Amino acid sequence: MPLSFQPSPNIARLKESATLAVAAKARALKAQGVPVIDLGAGEPDFDTPAFIRQAAARAIEAGATRYTNTEGILPLREAIAADANRIQVQQQPVTPAEVVVSNGSKQSLYNAVVCCFGPGDDVLIPIPSWTSYFEMVELARAAAVPVLGDPANSLKVTAAMLEAAATPRTKGVMLNSPNNPTGAVYSRDELAAILELARDRGWWVVADEIYRRIAYEGDAVSALDIAPTRDNLIIVNGVAKAYAMTGWRIGWTIAPAPLSKAMSAFQGHTTSNAAAVSQHAALAALAEREQADAAVNEMVRAFRQRRDAVLRALEAFPGVRYVHPAGAFYLYLNVDGFRGAADPGAAFAAAVLEEQQVAIVPGSAFGTPNWIRASYATTEAVAVEGVTRIATCLTT
Repeated sequence: MPLSFQPSPNIARLKESATLAVAAKARALKAQGVPVIDLGAGEPDFDTPAFIRQAAARAIEAGATRYTNTEGILPLREAIAADANRIQVQQQPVTPAEVVVSNGSKQSLYNAVVCCFGPGDDVLIPIPSWTSYFEMVELARAAAVPVLGDPANSLKVTAAMLEAAATPRTKGVMLNSPNNPTGAVYSRDELAAILELARDRGWWVVADEIYRRIAYEGDAVSALDIAPTRDNLIIVNGVAKAYAMTGWRIGWTIAPAPLSKAMSAFQGHTTSNAAAVSQHAALAALAEREQADAAVNEMVRAFRQRRDAVLRALEAFPGVRYVHPAGAFYLYLNVDGFRGAADPGAAFAAAVLEEQQVAIVPGSAFGTPNWIRASYATTEAVAVEGVTRIATCLTT
């Protein structure tokens, strides 16, 4: 008899990525000729800088087309360690043995979650947060514990809020600054208090710093710059956002050597190494610092200009509430009470797509159904027009 697929217990509660679903729907509508303004994107709209593309081409011609070590090529891990050592303050230098290169920072995060957490463990997740954190923790068969941030403080959590949500089963906390979806940036003092709490409680800290270089009001502090110890710290980063390299799929972790060894072994049974040519492209991004800094600074300048433009556009709609975006490239807007819907964000996302042809992501994807996320990683004119349509839909 024909076999009917039934999801295994491993994925029975797995949800589709809401951000990827919005992107797919926007592409489908555009293919049908619908003039959709897509503000759902979570990637820079810039091309990868030319010097990085050229380094990749040279690597191909030099024969970088074979398997590498699972944990990544040594020159890239050395460059990642050197970059970390420019800011780390824990006295003991980061070594290449503490670095694992993966197929994007999403895999880096999953490696860390699976290797650190399991059945019976609670993991604190400040919300709103990137949608995949919840699913990764569930796939590890641990329990995701959402901790709602303070609306009066850009939806950020405090050490006291995390402590209040903790249980004897709490084994870790996932942090993200600058934050996706809000664009909020944790201050040095805010982050230091959380890191001290985690050290005292013996929690793992998974610090997702993929947007760290995209900050508009001073540098976004890294956990490496303030953590009292690296014994419980896992830094996750990559080249996707800051270097406009989303499609190259290179991320990494910096973690204690025993954990890094375990993550490398786990990756060896899932995907093995990241693409060899992409690793060489990432090496150029990190090693050729002068060119890289110039390219990153130019992109951040453009993002800030767009951010400022959409915030000016919102001045015409004084009733619209949003989180002040100090980093990343997102605008998080409050749609509480929209048309009396039980899930205001989802209702608004459907309405603004149908009535204003703007694609955004509902806040339920990030654990906060009264909000929506719009990305300004597009041209300034498109971003302003899209945000204006969003505000019009919200206020009429």
